[in-house]
Amino acid sequence: MLSKNLITDINEQINFELLSEYLYLSMAAYFEDQNLPGFANFFKVQVQEERFHAMKFFDYLNQMDGRVILKSIEAPENDFEGALDVFEKSLNHEKKVTKRIYNLMDVALDEKEHATISLLKWFIDEQVEEEDNFNTLVKKLKRANNDPTLIYMLNEELSLRVFTPPTL
Repeated sequence: MLSKNLITDINEQINFELLSEYLYLSMAAYFEDQNLPGFANFFKVQVQEERFHAMKFFDYLNQMDGRVILKSIEAPENDFEGALDVFEKSLNHEKKVTKRIYNLMDVALDEKEHATISLLKWFIDEQVEEEDNFNTLVKKLKRANNDPTLIYMLNEELSLRVFTPPTL
């Protein structure tokens, strides 16, 4: 059985994943308003990923006889200074997620909670991928330097992204 500490921390992570989903939905809305449907699609897929992450923690906590407690989610940022600003903020947000996952792992390691350690290894690998994706897009946007042709090409590239739930 999970400790009260770990149950509380996992609940906080569930809520943070839902906050991430909400943040990325606001970014999708921003790009829809900017008439960049490929960029919007990228973030709509990101919304699905964050929901998947929240539900992975949700299901785990229920499997481990813990109680899921949902809390209010604060309003996300809605105003941005362009695509680069959005992706830099996204990268910074993913770094916060990574830090939170690492902190959860530290608690699980201290408590020798092996099932939770196994779960969190998946999330650590996922965060490496998330940060790499956002970092790559930040670099592409910096190289594009607001060139309309390059932004259009990137918009087309991002329109191809689809959500494929990971096989577990």
